[in-house]
Amino acid sequence: MTQASAFGRSLRQFLHLRDAPPSLITRSLRGVELAVTETRDDNPVPGLSGSFAPEDAFVVSLKLHDYPDCELWENGKCVMKADVPAGATYLYDLKRDPRYVIDKPFHSLFFYLPRSALDGLTEQSRVPRVRQLACELGVGHDDTVIRHIGASLQEGLRRPDETNQLFIDHMMLALTAHVAQAYGGLQSVTESIRGGLAPWQVKRACERLESDLRGKLSLAKIAAEFDLSVSHFSRAFRVSTGLPPHQWLLRQRVNTAKQLMGVRGLSLAEVAIAAGFANQSHFTRVFSSMVGVSPGMWRRDGQDAPENET
Repeated sequence: MTQASAFGRSLRQFLHLRDAPPSLITRSLRGVELAVTETRDDNPVPGLSGSFAPEDAFVVSLKLHDYPDCELWENGKCVMKADVPAGATYLYDLKRDPRYVIDKPFHSLFFYLPRSALDGLTEQSRVPRVRQLACELGVGHDDTVIRHIGASLQEGLRRPDETNQLFIDHMMLALTAHVAQAYGGLQSVTESIRGGLAPWQVKRACERLESDLRGKLSLAKIAAEFDLSVSHFSRAFRVSTGLPPHQWLLRQRVNTAKQLMGVRGLSLAEVAIAAGFANQSHFTRVFSSMVGVSPGMWRRDGQDAPENET
């Protein structure tokens, strides 16, 4: 599921990394690529960082390691020095050529957010465009939402085979909406759903999701079948089913696995693959979390344990 995106290659040049870091990518908004990339170097090449190609785009960075006395540059000049604490969120405007002096180990998550993605969000929600984000150089934000999204996607970067595209789409859409509201002054993008999807839409959407238990289908592709925006479809689906699409898919995988475990001769590894899990370990982890017991114990007991709906 991870890819060496164009953004990952740009980060390699920017941070003088030995290899391009892998990324999780979504194209849910107007077909525009958004990406999240984890970068870490405990023994970096010292010197001034490279430059991003100037474009109408932003980078949101969640710092995972303290970086004291950071020398910050903008538009080709040293502007200031600042302590960068772990857990803080920083925003950068790529039109301003943000750079910094690399002279200490670093560890960060970088989210690539092009202007066209923000425009797509506002067009879908029928609200005024975001004119500018709060990208004050050296100003960090204590943002619990970004930390939560970052932790979830960091897990996906480390276990790419277990991360379905619906989850990536969902989290990156949430990030885009949060950044637009928290740092761009966008009003709430909640749309009127009026009871969610029509019954035939729920049936068709569930059939589409169930046809691809591995989760390769994107939210954009499914939403387009109903001529709905990604954000509207996701919220309406949740109203109708009680779960966002990626969680509904996980629940369906578990239900499918339960049916398959009633078939004699199938090993748990075979059940895992047939039900859309990456491997038996992934199957065991998700099943145990949702059902409360391991697949092996559930199969031996021959009964359904109460499920955890969270």
